[in-house]
Amino acid sequence: MILEALNYAASWPLTMPAHRPYLRSSVNLWSRAHRCARQWAEHEARSKAAIVAACDGLRQQRTAVVLGSGLLRDVPIVELAKRFDTVVLVDLVHLASTRAWIALKGLKNIRLIERDLSGFDSLAMGQKPDPLSFLRQVPYLDFVVSANLLSQIGIGAKKRLETISAGTMPGDALKTLISAHLHGLRDIAATTCLLTDVAYSVIDRAGRGQETVDLLHGVEVPAPDARWGSHLDLASEWDWPVVPFGEQSADHQVVHRVIARTCR
Repeated sequence: MILEALNYAASWPLTMPAHRPYLRSSVNLWSRAHRCARQWAEHEARSKAAIVAACDGLRQQRTAVVLGSGLLRDVPIVELAKRFDTVVLVDLVHLASTRAWIALKGLKNIRLIERDLSGFDSLAMGQKPDPLSFLRQVPYLDFVVSANLLSQIGIGAKKRLETISAGTMPGDALKTLISAHLHGLRDIAATTCLLTDVAYSVIDRAGRGQETVDLLHGVEVPAPDARWGSHLDLASEWDWPVVPFGEQSADHQVVHRVIARTCR
């Protein structure tokens, strides 16, 4: 608890006032990541491998942008910093622990941007959400990663919907926001890598599924084809025990299904 409190306190003055309400959940995730390091290791390794594979063979490696950079545990940031002239990390919150790690690694070409990538506010104002439109202003953009962010857009939006009056937002708001992110990725004039968990299951110690939840609310990620390819073959989908046995329950774990897609 002491380390969490210190990280929270150190991150507070570094975070935009509008984004400070999200600090607590980010610190909680940081704490869980340390507790579950062994169980998360395979997911993190596969996520990093997917990103590296996606940027292999790029003709130019000038600017890379990571959307939902988070704790950087699932992002090969050192490799990206070596390959690209500039790497831009975009998220609601960049914890002090993450900032310190970047500094200790001596990664001079990393830029941090705080930004809400959900498109929620635009939709609330009756506008068509285009949350990735800012990428069209990034000079020399060659590579974009959406790093386990897509499902979080729906989760975050659902929580916000619970705090506002009924009828304020369209009934299909969650689908609209998730679709807007996918459309934004497809429209970028750069190679993109999408990593996302698409569903989770609650599983008991006998391996029986107790419940399965669609994290994308009915929105389907395009299957690998000429536009959305997979460079990892069988490794393009895997399970991630986000809440392993003993984390919240001795008898149940929560396992997320993760996919990787590359769009060239």
